[in-house]
Amino acid sequence: MPRVPAPPPPDATDPAPVFPFIGGRPCLNFVATLGKRHGDTPLERLRDPAALARWIGEAGLHAGDDDEPVHITDDDLSHARTLREALYRLVRASMDGLTPDPADVARVNEAAALPDLAPQLVEPHGGSLPPLYWKADRPGPAALATVARDAVLLAGGPLLARVKKCENPDCSLLFLDDSQARRRRWCSMDRCGNLAKVAGYRSRSRAASNR
Repeated sequence: MPRVPAPPPPDATDPAPVFPFIGGRPCLNFVATLGKRHGDTPLERLRDPAALARWIGEAGLHAGDDDEPVHITDDDLSHARTLREALYRLVRASMDGLTPDPADVARVNEAAALPDLAPQLVEPHGGSLPPLYWKADRPGPAALATVARDAVLLAGGPLLARVKKCENPDCSLLFLDDSQARRRRWCSMDRCGNLAKVAGYRSRSRAASNR
């Protein structure tokens, strides 16, 4: 699979990219930070360290009991993008019944072996159930280690058989099919599912008008 070139620096006026969280697993949500993989210009959502920090927070992988963003360095961002592509290639190869690239396996294993996020309970107040938060000495790398471990467990476990690619040919998102009948076709009905419905309706309308 082709390597992804570094994106151009974001314009200060560009809106923050929206992260899709529809994969059903942290690792699948993480590989979705690069969209439109099949096109000439992939959509890089991790455009800068702040974007990675925002993804970590929105993914629920923020370490600490405050709302301060995770500190992310340029090296953390470079590592995240490289790990993301190794994760993607590893999962896709496993889905297709192919032998993954040993370099990708080594990279994912190396990341998964690093200290990950430790779950912690906040001291209870007023008898309420204590909420969960994460703790780590290095929150950014620990969040990525947690994602890598999730990918190892997914690629090496029985749930891999339920990972699918969205049937929209223009969409590259992967998801875990947790539907009862295992017939989910789209990354999301709000995204590609509705597009397919509209396209089908227009096609039927054109066919009817040509009769």
